[in-house]
Amino acid sequence: MGIYNVKKLVVVTGLSGSGKSSTLNILEDQGLFAVDNIPAALLPQLLELLGTHDSAVVNGVVVVVDVRGKDLDRFETISRELRAGVEDFSVVFLDATDEVLVQRFNTTRRSHPLGDGVTILEGIKRERDLLASIRQEADIIVDTSNLDIRSFRPALLKALGSPDPQLTVLFSSFGFKHGIPNDSDYVMDVRFLPNPYYVPSLRDLTGTDEPVKQYIKEQFPDWEAFLDKTVDFFEFLLPQYGRVGKSSMHIAIGCTGGRHRSVAMVEWLESIFEEQGYRVTHFHRDIDKH
Repeated sequence: MGIYNVKKLVVVTGLSGSGKSSTLNILEDQGLFAVDNIPAALLPQLLELLGTHDSAVVNGVVVVVDVRGKDLDRFETISRELRAGVEDFSVVFLDATDEVLVQRFNTTRRSHPLGDGVTILEGIKRERDLLASIRQEADIIVDTSNLDIRSFRPALLKALGSPDPQLTVLFSSFGFKHGIPNDSDYVMDVRFLPNPYYVPSLRDLTGTDEPVKQYIKEQFPDWEAFLDKTVDFFEFLLPQYGRVGKSSMHIAIGCTGGRHRSVAMVEWLESIFEEQGYRVTHFHRDIDKH
């Protein structure tokens, strides 16, 4: 039993340019509370401070500790203390070949944190010496030399023993007269569907109401074909984004005012993809606007 309320701590370390920042972002997307560039000596105080933070307690914490902290000589002692006090503690060491690291530094035009007055290659060699003992004690070593942006996330999560990230799908409705959501990945226009607004008994209802949904189905003869083709399209599309590591998709569906047709379409699609096992949410942006 650990002494800290925070039950999980992942310490990310390794060579500069090997992907530590990307790793931090990926694990933050997984729900962990993320802290970059913290001195090793402050880790116990950090866990004490986050002991009352709900997200950190429930999901865990990920931190980056590297040569910028200037106290790596204390890391081994502190890590032993943390192993005894945190239920789930792990050190992830990221590495890459000298050639790849030099190429990455040249591409980004950044100087090596230890390379003040020396070449990038010499800075890398010095950093390897400083990190040698930590690498030997690491729980997981990930060589990123041959990993590109697409393959990095799944390779990292596999090395950590994490399940493949589940894609979250947000279906939102909106009215074109109020503007297109600027954070959407896909925009779908359903203004061709029959408009319940022009039916007096339906005007004050919304797409969440069954009479509105029934009207659209009855007045649009090709309704079933349209819905089937839409579902087929997104059934093909969503896994493609999941494979390249995208964690969420925002599909915005618009009609004129955002109260009837787009709302009904969101309701239908949400129900279908929820049954297929997707993590689905919805948002009706303009449903209360007249």
